[in-house]
Amino acid sequence: MSARTNEPNIITFGCRLNAWESEVMRDHARAANASADAGQTVIVNTCAVTAEAERQARQAIRRARRDHPKARVIVTGCAAQIDPATYAAMPEVDRVLGNAEKLRPESYAPEATERIVVDDIMAVREIAGHLIEGFAERTRAFVQVQQGCDHRCTFCIIPFGRGNSRSVPIGEVVAQVRALVEGGTAEVVLSGVDITSYGRDLPGAPSLGQMVRRLLALAPELKRLRLSSIDAIELDRDLFRLLAEEPRLMPHLHLSLQSGDDMILKRMKRRHSRTEAVALCEEVRRLRPDIVFGADLIAGFPTETRAMFANTAKLIEDCGLTYLHVFPYSARPGTPAARMPQVPGSERKARAKGLRDLGAAALGRFFETQVGAHARVLIEKPGQGRCEHFAPVVLDHGAPGEIVAARITEVEPGQLRGVRAA
Repeated sequence: MSARTNEPNIITFGCRLNAWESEVMRDHARAANASADAGQTVIVNTCAVTAEAERQARQAIRRARRDHPKARVIVTGCAAQIDPATYAAMPEVDRVLGNAEKLRPESYAPEATERIVVDDIMAVREIAGHLIEGFAERTRAFVQVQQGCDHRCTFCIIPFGRGNSRSVPIGEVVAQVRALVEGGTAEVVLSGVDITSYGRDLPGAPSLGQMVRRLLALAPELKRLRLSSIDAIELDRDLFRLLAEEPRLMPHLHLSLQSGDDMILKRMKRRHSRTEAVALCEEVRRLRPDIVFGADLIAGFPTETRAMFANTAKLIEDCGLTYLHVFPYSARPGTPAARMPQVPGSERKARAKGLRDLGAAALGRFFETQVGAHARVLIEKPGQGRCEHFAPVVLDHGAPGEIVAARITEVEPGQLRGVRAA
């Protein structure tokens, strides 16, 4: 049987952490299939953030069975962890794995046939380090540094899919990054569910900033480092100093803001105020003038009035946000927000569109400021890469993995165009 037949097919939904975990699963499934000369495995790594994410996952499961009628179809991820019986009841599914079980090599052995293997995620207290050779693109890779969440935002079901917060020891993070760099990875993204809570469960309780400082010192060959979504209220002083002083830490932060209205933030059980969010952006921009911000925003949270929504829309300008990730509010069964008075679905969608339109305009303005500027572009595939600010840049030169000095010449739809700098 050919290696191509044995190669697992991974379908990933959701966050960067899921993307990283999919690579771990790929390695485990590949090894299990090769050792047993087994047939193809299809793994669907689900997300539970919204009802739409779950709908898309179910659609992908049915399509996977149609496209691979003889494959073993395994479903895992947050949606499977939270509601395993629903996915096990689908006739297309052979096996359902929880979020802890999906990272264990034995879960993919051909003789492992139990239909549902999902334990209590809240009972998990540790997190194992997993060394992977690198991602398919070999230029940018995600590294898990933290898992789970101790907070209970009223709209969020994810803690019940991921468990309590737990951190990867610094030594294991460094080993993972160094292995990736040796394999040719130029840029690493540190990922987790709530990475600004990093270290509280480790001896000495190192902060995220302390871990990043040690990582950069112990992996000097790493060219670029990014952080995944961070909590706006939890940046530590070490991280502020690194943003000001460390050129390898990219000038791009993605903030978990969710709303720009104080009453809605309280009802969401968020831990920052609108004033604190704006002050954070002003402080970071003072330290790193060229920084760009992304943000998660929810439109149409229960009880949100038009005036409250207007406060969120105004936050885009007040914080100087460039990249928006907008969700229309999606009621998750079992969360407090699902029991609050709901905004009509059509209004949620309309408000989400309004935020996306404002985000597109903000991104367009940022792109215009880059014309004539110099950038260092990490080439991801022939003719295309991303600059320090994560903007996509089209170039006529450069090989994947190379960082090219470029001058931005024009704005194209959804991207920038550049030429090699003199």
